[in-house]
Formats: sequence, structure tokens, C-alpha cells
Amino acid sequence: MADTFSPAKRSQIMAAVRSSGNKSTELKFIALLREAGLTGWRRKARVFGNPDFVFRKARVAVFLDGCFWHGCPRHLRLPQTNRAYWERKIQRNMRRDRRITRELRGRGWRVLRFWEHELADRQAVTRRLRAALRSRASAAERERGKPASPAKP
Repeated sequence: MADTFSPAKRSQIMAAVRSSGNKSTELKFIALLREAGLTGWRRKARVFGNPDFVFRKARVAVFLDGCFWHGCPRHLRLPQTNRAYWERKIQRNMRRDRRITRELRGRGWRVLRFWEHELADRQAVTRRLRAALRSRASAAERERGKPASPAKP
């Protein structure tokens, strides 16, 4: 199926698209956080790389990566039209994700990335998140010379 717009017009349309996050995925994650009783998180915090959620005190940044836009190896299905464009676009996104993760880790942050499809296994996501928060809390307490508090289930 041919595009109904000229390449210049399609470029103009696509350039005007601005992401405000995947609201339905973020809402699922918020429900998961509340169900698990996890507190101390913020959305849209001013942190390098614009993580979707931030636990500032624990220095944990959480990204919810959409399977299409971030190149999920399990679910990415590239469009048949303009395939070279989409391959380049997704590869750029993946390189940017790796660069942001590297930079945040270099600044002392723990970075968690969840594929949108992973949110279906709420227990696995909660376990990973709790483990990251516990390890960061334990490290911070060791730095201050306090014994690590016991981990919550």
C-alpha cells in the first residue's frame, strides 16, 4: 500500500509527533507499584535520560520500553513499507537507550528497563524492582556505617 503523502509531507507529519509516554503502560506500572505497596517513586522527574519512574532516594531509574519503538527481540515486527527507514529508526532508539543506561550508571544510578510485555508478569516485575531497591538501600546504609536492615518480602 502506497503512502498517501509525499515523503516531505510524511516527514513533516512525523516530526510533529511528540511522545508523552505510553500512558496505558505507565498506568499498569503505577497499579503494580501501588499493589506492591512500593512508595518513594516519581514520574517525569528531572533526571538525565527522562526515566519513566524514579526512586530518587534509592537512585533507581525505571524505563518502560515499548516493544515496537525500542526493538523488543520477541515482539518487534517492522512495517513492510519503508522498512529501511524503520530499521534505522529503531536502531537509533536502541543505541540511545544503551547510551542513557551507561550514562546513568556512570552517575551512580541503578537502571531497570522493562519491556511493555513484561508487565503482564506482575510478580516478576515486583521481584526485580524490590531487589534493586533493597540492594541500593543496603549499599547506602553500608556507606553510612549502619547495618543493613532486613529485606521486606
